[in-house]
Amino acid sequence: MKVIILGAGQGKRLLPLTEDIPKALLDIGGRRLVERQIDAFVACGINEFVVITGYADDAMQVVLKDLQKELGVQIRTVFNPFFAVSDNLASCWMARHEMTGDFIQVNGDNLFKADLVAHFLKAPENEATVAINLKSSYDADDMKVMMDGERVTEIGKTLPLEAVDAEAIGFYMFRGDGGPHFKSVLERMMREPSGLKHWYPTAVGVLAKTVPVHSWAFDDFDWCEVDFPADLQLARQTVANW
Repeated sequence: MKVIILGAGQGKRLLPLTEDIPKALLDIGGRRLVERQIDAFVACGINEFVVITGYADDAMQVVLKDLQKELGVQIRTVFNPFFAVSDNLASCWMARHEMTGDFIQVNGDNLFKADLVAHFLKAPENEATVAINLKSSYDADDMKVMMDGERVTEIGKTLPLEAVDAEAIGFYMFRGDGGPHFKSVLERMMREPSGLKHWYPTAVGVLAKTVPVHSWAFDDFDWCEVDFPADLQLARQTVANW
């Protein structure tokens, strides 16, 4: 199992905190966000990582090189030159050559502990699995999911609220032929004129039309997504209690 981390974005909604560093390098209780992510995976026995970089790539390279030595793990990087003009489907496409074997793909702005990773690794060995969270209501920024039982049928931010069943929390696992199938969808979508403007979960929704995509619930775990200054404050409060 390897982990692909999407860390190319600046995080403009967090300016001026991200003026000189990408969101993935924000300090969360004395450790950078990407460091906390890799710590959690390493605690579960995973030691191979691919980090997609973009904004302030030089700073990311320094941190990741030091982290590789500190933890004794393998960290490769893939540079996304389109980071300033694209959404993250392009980042996935840039890393398509790494989508071999079994892998987990995670958003670079998620804060979580090893218990969440351990729970994800317990999911049935399906070709594609989406981590979901069930809520009483959903807002415009949620990556919404429609399901048929435990099978995912659609993913997107603009799905009609009355049809939403869950939120995708930014963790996706591919096993067996799941990775090659996902890669094929990415290749096809990036050939479209709108390719640079898509979020990659849209590609998972497209994949679900031809390959069973399963859900795995994470309703009782301590995690958060860092998009806004209030999220950063919450993240720091959260790790203070860990």
